[in-house]
Amino acid sequence: MHLPPLIAMHIPDGFLSIPVSVIFWVISAFVVGYSLKRVSADLGERQVPMMGVLAAAIFAGQMLNFAVAGGTSGHLIGAALATILLGPWAAIVILTCVISIQALIFQDGGLLVLGTNIFNMAIIGVTVSYMVYHSIRRLAGNRTWGLYASGFASAWASVVIASLAAALELAISGTSPANIALPAMGGIHALIGIGEGLITVGAMAFLHASRREMFAPGSASTRRGGVVWVAGLLFALLLAVASPLASSHPDGLEWVAEQQGFLFKAQGPLYNIIPDYSFPGVSNTATATIIAGIIGTLIVFAVALGVAYARHHKTSEVPD
Repeated sequence: MHLPPLIAMHIPDGFLSIPVSVIFWVISAFVVGYSLKRVSADLGERQVPMMGVLAAAIFAGQMLNFAVAGGTSGHLIGAALATILLGPWAAIVILTCVISIQALIFQDGGLLVLGTNIFNMAIIGVTVSYMVYHSIRRLAGNRTWGLYASGFASAWASVVIASLAAALELAISGTSPANIALPAMGGIHALIGIGEGLITVGAMAFLHASRREMFAPGSASTRRGGVVWVAGLLFALLLAVASPLASSHPDGLEWVAEQQGFLFKAQGPLYNIIPDYSFPGVSNTATATIIAGIIGTLIVFAVALGVAYARHHKTSEVPD
């Protein structure tokens, strides 16, 4: 049987029941709407471009799957890094922009289950990241090791807890029993979470060395903001160019679906624009991936930046 390349990263249509998918659409719509309201109130003028930069970097970073033991691969979620740098409300909006564009343009994750993917990665991922990061920071005080320990732990926990949420959704939908889905998803994502933690700590170390004030309250409202976000966008584009180097092994969810025998439930997309992160009409696979990555990075940057500016502008027009 030929199976469509649906599980590039996220849950495809067919894995979850319609009632479960609708419930999480409603929950995600409410939380994202509230997050937009909070972003309007909390976002500073120089934090606005950083939302676009982080969204672009997370999108490009997610294309670079890294190999994990056992012939599987993982990819960056980015919830912890976005939460650490811009706070939970902006992070939810950033991840929502990334996940939505992945589904709408790249057919990565189903449209019916889009609310569930947003719930798992943006809402659960960010909430867990925020709680773990600030809990450890309070325990560690101002010690430098506490910054990196909290960054690693929050990134690792965000991946594992998000995967367990997905496992429960699979169980509730009748796709895979909880006693099978939970240990399978949790086990493989505990390994993937290590990669997420190392990437997050690496990014934090670079930013701490060059822009230490970004980790202070009100951080992103710093001098030379234009230089920071231009450099960040160029870095995101560089990641997109490197996307052909990504591991070809199945990611954690696809691996579990193969092992547990429910991969056949994946349904094809209703339409194709740039499916499977490969720009149509380009015969060379690496070139097609690079073009798709660059286009996606720029689209995500523009959308996240537009949302941030729109919300900030709306707030600035409200009289005191």
